[in-house]
Amino acid sequence: MGYKTINEANEAVIQKIVAAAPFLTDVVPAKSVIPELEEHVLLHAGPPIKYENMTDPMQGSCIGAILFEGWAEDEEGARELLENDKITFIPCHHVNTVGPMGGITSPNMPVLVVVNKESGNEAYCQMNEGIGAVLRFGAYNDQVINRLQWMKDVLAPVLSKALKTMDGGLNVNVLIAKSIAMGDEFHQRNIAASLAFLKEVTPAISALDGVEETQKTEVIQFLADTDQFFLNVAMATGKAMMDAAATIEHGTVVTAMCRNGENFGIRIAGMGDQWFTAPVNTPQGLYFTGYSAEDANTDIGDSAITETIGVGGVAMIAAPAVTRFVGSGGFSDALETSDQMTEIYIGENPNFAIPTWDFKGACLGLDARKVVETGITPVINTGIAHKVAGYGQIGAGTVNPPIECFEKAITAYAEKLGFTE
Repeated sequence: MGYKTINEANEAVIQKIVAAAPFLTDVVPAKSVIPELEEHVLLHAGPPIKYENMTDPMQGSCIGAILFEGWAEDEEGARELLENDKITFIPCHHVNTVGPMGGITSPNMPVLVVVNKESGNEAYCQMNEGIGAVLRFGAYNDQVINRLQWMKDVLAPVLSKALKTMDGGLNVNVLIAKSIAMGDEFHQRNIAASLAFLKEVTPAISALDGVEETQKTEVIQFLADTDQFFLNVAMATGKAMMDAAATIEHGTVVTAMCRNGENFGIRIAGMGDQWFTAPVNTPQGLYFTGYSAEDANTDIGDSAITETIGVGGVAMIAAPAVTRFVGSGGFSDALETSDQMTEIYIGENPNFAIPTWDFKGACLGLDARKVVETGITPVINTGIAHKVAGYGQIGAGTVNPPIECFEKAITAYAEKLGFTE
């Protein structure tokens, strides 16, 4: 197999992650880079799922995407298409893509393009819509559709033009390194990175020819208002990094983690594109006024790609501002969380040094063997969606994947290697 031991293969995988050179190069219509996105095709978050098994927020996102595309004139028409199997669904992960929460991505939605210049592969993610009533949480009213149209017609073209003025695009590793030193962990908290992104693109936007001043102002204001804008950049970056690492095709390092509200799914390097799934958990955390755990939707979204590359909840120590989501909410809880994660990750990423952790690098290489051996599962930061479509985000907190995913993956890999009881 080219590697004498599993440890040797795992080391090759994590070296591939460290070597990754992700650059944000463009924002384009999804169908222009994802040929599978034809008429009546939608992408979704998580491992494969049927429409009837999707939770209400994901179904709501499907309705919103259909209305955005103009495949139906109203909600009734959209539901008719969905319930009569007129819509084809593909997991985002199957087409070099990741999607937040519901993850529903349609042909004309703009996506961020991240190129991993070390390996030459690309990954995509739709842009962050902001907060409140948004498609990713299942809302599909006129405000949601109008915002998506504006993102397609104004935000995407302006950002595309701005990025093309930067030689080679925007170096994402540099932005992450800066921002992890400023208190971000890139799942729950992206304020510093979103501001750093704004700092990079604003001069380029301001200098653009042929763009109306009102559009420049709208775009800059939207980016200034959207604290989580960088999350989607981080997601596409994680996908580009891990898809390249997965080409090693050996070892027990986890190359994808995602959830669809029904199942949690993981992939490991040695088992290629095969999913190992188990029923998802429900996030635990803090709720906005008026909501409680009874209102919470089950775990959902592809954003756990951030924990796959060792940031997010795993790097809680980097983000003191969000430590209230773990334990009793003190700094010591965040430290304990990240320290515990070193038991199931096999290295650290020197590119992402964490000042509050004595400048140790972020965790690197989630080893499914170690998860099974220790019983420790990775901590994932997440937004909490209302279980009824349209309410949007009702809180934030953490969730853990079911250990069964990791047990299934290790059992399958052992069988592949010829180990039998």
